[in-house]
Amino acid sequence: MLLFNRISSAVFGVILAPFGDGFPWFDLVLWPVLAGILALVVYKYTSPQKAIAATKSRIKMHLLEIRLYAHDVRAVLGATGRILLQNTVYVVLNLVPMAVMIVPFVAVLTQIEARYAFDPLPLGAVPLVRLELDTEWAQVPATKVTLEMPPGLVLDAPPVHTPEGEIVWRIRAEAEGDHVLRIRVGDEVVEKGMAVGGLPRPVPVLRTKTWEALLYPGETGLPRSSAVRAVRLDYPVRAIPGLPDGELGIMLWFFGASLVSGYALKDVFGVVL
Repeated sequence: MLLFNRISSAVFGVILAPFGDGFPWFDLVLWPVLAGILALVVYKYTSPQKAIAATKSRIKMHLLEIRLYAHDVRAVLGATGRILLQNTVYVVLNLVPMAVMIVPFVAVLTQIEARYAFDPLPLGAVPLVRLELDTEWAQVPATKVTLEMPPGLVLDAPPVHTPEGEIVWRIRAEAEGDHVLRIRVGDEVVEKGMAVGGLPRPVPVLRTKTWEALLYPGETGLPRSSAVRAVRLDYPVRAIPGLPDGELGIMLWFFGASLVSGYALKDVFGVVL
């Protein structure tokens, strides 16, 4: 995960947002369309196109059978069962291209969400920093975990400890910039970024050693031996006109635009879907 995020961030840090993160629609139109085209190319060369076409033809034949013999209950039930069987075959035939496409799709989508799903914290905000200890690796009690802050950030309230091993700090942002928090857990020091004010840009939401690190490439993941399972900082959702807000809005738009562009261009690429 560490290597995947490092490579993905290095590549997309160069090719995304040629007009800056303040103009999201270039990336939000270009990359879903390119993803749809990539999906068509992958689908064409990794799926059994003749078998898919034959399966779709059989499904259409059984649908016609239902219409022709609508008065015969046994015939309708038999045709319905055969349609379900052919639908299962169709899904199986699509498994390989789906497996091939998932890696590039996740890479592009997570990079776009890192840039356009959230805004930096506004000046004067009082966010919560949530740290979750990994009880298997942590050798110090939660009460001994300390937080160090750079100038421009101040602690707004004493830390709160939960029975589940979570520690929560409330911090006040008094200066703009890309700050770095340092959390000491015994001999280990875990750093967590915090973006305050300024222009729209990728913000570090979550740093973790779980699989979720793949979804938040704004920071490198934590090593597996870390005493910390995850550190999260909640940012305000970025509102982009014409889209539902936040991560869900970006995801729905990305997949919707990819599907539309893919279906619109399937005949150009000679692909049977």
